[in-house]
This record gives sequence, C-alpha cells and structure tokens, in this order.
Amino acid sequence: MSVLRYIVPALAAAGRLVAAQCSAATTTIQNQADASALASCTTFTGNIAIASGTTDNIALNGIQKIDGSLIANNVTQMTQLSASSLETITHQFGLNGLTILSTLNFPRLTNIDTIQWEALPALQGLSFTTGVQTAASVSIQNTELNSLSGINLQVVDKMIIANNPYLNDITAHLGNITTALTVEANGRNLSVNFPNLLWAFNMTFRNCSRVNIPSLASLNGSLGFYSNEIQSLMAPNLTTVGGSLSFVSNTMLTNISLPSLTTVNGGFQLANNTMLANIDGFPHLKTVAGALDFNGNFTNVSLPAISDIRGAFNMQSSGDISAACSMFQSLSGQNNVIKGKFTCAGGQSKPGGAGTSPTGTSGGSSSSSTAKSSANALMVASTSSVGFMGVLAAIFGLL
Repeated sequence: MSVLRYIVPALAAAGRLVAAQCSAATTTIQNQADASALASCTTFTGNIAIASGTTDNIALNGIQKIDGSLIANNVTQMTQLSASSLETITHQFGLNGLTILSTLNFPRLTNIDTIQWEALPALQGLSFTTGVQTAASVSIQNTELNSLSGINLQVVDKMIIANNPYLNDITAHLGNITTALTVEANGRNLSVNFPNLLWAFNMTFRNCSRVNIPSLASLNGSLGFYSNEIQSLMAPNLTTVGGSLSFVSNTMLTNISLPSLTTVNGGFQLANNTMLANIDGFPHLKTVAGALDFNGNFTNVSLPAISDIRGAFNMQSSGDISAACSMFQSLSGQNNVIKGKFTCAGGQSKPGGAGTSPTGTSGGSSSSSTAKSSANALMVASTSSVGFMGVLAAIFGLL
C-alpha cells in the first residue's frame, strides 16, 4: 500500500507533463528535437512557431490537428518543412521570408483556415497528396511555384495569387468565392481554370493568358480583366454582375462572349483592347445601372436588347462608328434609354487618305452645315481646271 501511495502521484504528474506539452499559447521549435517532442500529441492546442534561427529541417510527425496556427517567419536556413499526419490547422498556416525553403510535404493536410505564404523564392512545388479542400482565406505571393497542385478548394472567402513569375496554371474546383479573388503578375502563360465556379463576389484578373469560367452564373460584386493576353473570354452562363464590368488594356483580346448577361448593376467599361474590332457579345444585355464607357479601335457595336443605361454614355473609337453613334444618339435623353450625358465620336475614312473626325458628340450633330459644304465645294472647284463656270456649277449644284 505504501508503494502505491508514491506511484499514483508520480503517474499523475507524468500525465500532467504530457498534457502540458500538447497545449500552450505558443510553442517555439528551435530544432528537430523540439519538433520530435510533440510527436505524441494527436492534437496540439495553441500555436507552433519555427524559430528564425533554426538550421534543421523540421518534421512535425504524429500531430493530426493544430488547434491554432503554424508559423515560420524569416527562417532562412530551413530547406524542408513537413508533417506526415497533419490534417487540420484551425487558424493560420503562415510562411514568410523562407529564402531557401524548397520542400513543403503535407500529404494528409485538407483543412486550413488561412494560408498566408509570401517571399518563398526557392519553393517550386507542393507535396500535398490528399490536397487542401477548405480554406477561408488564401494569399500566395512571391514564390517560384509553377502550379497550385495540392490546393483544390471547394469554397474560399478571399484568394490572392500574385507575383509568382513561374506560375503557369491555376486549376481548382471552386464552387463559390464569397468575398474576392485577385490573380495578377504571375507567369506570362498563366492559365486560370475554374470549371465548377458558379458564384462569386469580386473577381479581378491581370496578366493572364487564359481564363476559363464556363459555369459562372452570377457575381454580387465586380468583374475586371486588366492587361491580360487573353484572346477570347467566354462566360456562357453569366446573367448578372452586381457591380462594375471592365475589360481594360487586354491587347490580344479579339472576342468577348457573354450571351446570357442581362444586367450590370455598376459601370460597364471597355477600353484600350486594341484588337477588339467587334463589340457584339452581349445580345441580351438590358440594363447598365452606371456609366457605359467604350474606348478603343472597334468598328462595330451591337447592344440589341439594351433598354436602360442610367449613367453617362461615352463611346469613342479610332474606327468608323458613325452608324453606331447615330443609333445610340436616338436612344439618348432624360426620359429615354440613355439617361446621362451622351458622347460618341469615332474615326472616319476620308477620300484620298486616312484620317479621323468626330461622328457624333453630346449636344451636337455629326452632319456639316450647308454653308460649310458650299465653301468646301467652292474650294475644290476653284483649284481645278473648270475655272469660273465650274465654280458656279458647283455652287448651283449644291443649291
């Protein structure tokens, strides 16, 4: 009995020691020995931080769940970080300034609240065998990743993929983007493929070569394409844009097809898409709640279903759009289709050479006055060989 009296308290103390190792506000890993000490913790409650002075490669084996964050900032001597059993990180997976990190091996990781990775210049690929399927927020910037294979989200709140110069493919089976998506300044041949995306709030694409959103049906916010090398943009099921719709400086763009779009609840901008000659991919667009601003090198504009443009109307092209200007001017006026200020001007071929002239602007007609026509006829005739009688003939002919 006396022996048990000492053994029982000793076992209880050992139990408390093990429990203490698996729970802390923040546990700092200095080396692999510190990481191995956590191997018995199926769940670690608290944050795990890799110390900046660590020179070992760190393997967090044994842990299945971190009820907190996994953080490594400015760990400049670590080349590998792994966790063979880890499935869930309830808060942030944060990596910043890991200058020689080349391997991330998390074969069972599926659930993360926040991915925050930045300045990982040696990281070229991910070993995420099962694949991350849920994350509230994802920011991956300034890495050498060539794909995001292993991050296959179904739903995300906010996603930023930026400044990854070797990233040429983003493919994910996202169904919803609840706040915002930004893709910019990645590889020149970046292809973005979201085949299952049905709904989003805000989406911005920059510097992409291909964007595939075949299932997208509705946006509550804005949709913008800026400085891409996309040749064709098709969204066959998109019906509503809750904010603005913009296509700006997409130098290779020749075709836009949004055949189901009926409503843009903000402004609608097409500007400096130098190869876009025909704006005819919006056959069912009825309402633009903000301003319509088209500027470029187009010659054909068709909005056959348009019935309500509540803001200003500005259409200017280096091509001849005189027919379009005449048609849209007939729709302008406070109680007409185009409610705001009307401006329309374009280039027009001149006999004997190319040139530009206004084809229609707010508050004025594109036609010249009779007096100006007579003066022009007089000038032409006086410089020819018909002499005085030719001048009179020209004048009386106009009368």
